[in-house]
Amino acid sequence: MTISDFTLYELQKATRNHGMPLEGLAYDVTPIGMHYVLVHYDVPYVSATTWRLQIDGRVARSLVLSLDDIRSRPRATKRVTMECAGNGRARLTPRPRSQPWLEEAVSTGEWTGIPLASLLQEAGIHDDAVEVVFTGLDRGEQQGHQQLYQRALPVEEALRPDVLLAFELNGIALPPQHGFPLRLIVPGWYGMTNVKWLSRITVLDKPFWGYQQNVFYRIAAHEDDPGIQLSRMYPRSLMIPPGIPAFETRERLVPPGTITLRGRAWSGWAPISRVEVSADSGATWAEAELGAPSGIETWRTWSFRWTATEGRHELLSRATDAAGNVQPLEPVWNVHGVANNAVQRVIVAVRPDIEG
Repeated sequence: MTISDFTLYELQKATRNHGMPLEGLAYDVTPIGMHYVLVHYDVPYVSATTWRLQIDGRVARSLVLSLDDIRSRPRATKRVTMECAGNGRARLTPRPRSQPWLEEAVSTGEWTGIPLASLLQEAGIHDDAVEVVFTGLDRGEQQGHQQLYQRALPVEEALRPDVLLAFELNGIALPPQHGFPLRLIVPGWYGMTNVKWLSRITVLDKPFWGYQQNVFYRIAAHEDDPGIQLSRMYPRSLMIPPGIPAFETRERLVPPGTITLRGRAWSGWAPISRVEVSADSGATWAEAELGAPSGIETWRTWSFRWTATEGRHELLSRATDAAGNVQPLEPVWNVHGVANNAVQRVIVAVRPDIEG
């Protein structure tokens, strides 16, 4: 693929957003500067002194809270792996025209905030409540729809004890690009769920309709297909790039001998139960050794001892979760280029002139 394959509009998106360099997989918690960023519209300027969070709709009492009000409540910190639903979009053919991610749109952060359930319970959700809508301050137009960015959760998901309203990332106040002063964090769900620059939470007695909910973030085979609404992350394994890179192509260069391959795997449906590695383009597979167990909230480490012989090799890794979901070998195309969790393919040249 050459640079001419990309449109000017895709390049504009790519320069505004950035993925995590895959060597960042070496960190249990992604440094803030390496954490992936996707901004749908503009990064809004928000004053901490005048900002307010409004909670309304099907509740017994509406709430209007300042940032100090929220920060004064009992807080919790959770380590959460977050992946953009469009991760892998640029690997599809033909390529849907949107943010052209390869595999770098994933990171793990330590998010500090207050449990969403505590505020909803304080407001008093009515028994007829069906969904909870989250409205951000970022505004724009998409396919003719002028909108504030909005997403909704079923009430039972919103009341999960691990769902946070976060005001810190890795121990500091949220940077502007990550949603200052407050954002939603829903462990296990794709990144589009985690609304940034949160300004309003509305409880509804009927299903919510919104562009980001009902049009874009869906797995649809064609334009007239209503598709499947995205929610939880499908299993994926990624490899820390072995050896050293060739500057022009990023092809990996390693010396012959025994090399320990390492990586991370995650799924929003169930804990990772297995990772397999292939050094021959998927012809044969062997199980990797898994690190300490982790749930759906964060990624799990894996390692594999590979005897590297001279020549070019295509390395693959694939994850299986405890619910039986397995990464596919090939992408499954869809209109919006979402949820492409096909296995990563890493080209490695094994050369005796490469220093270990």
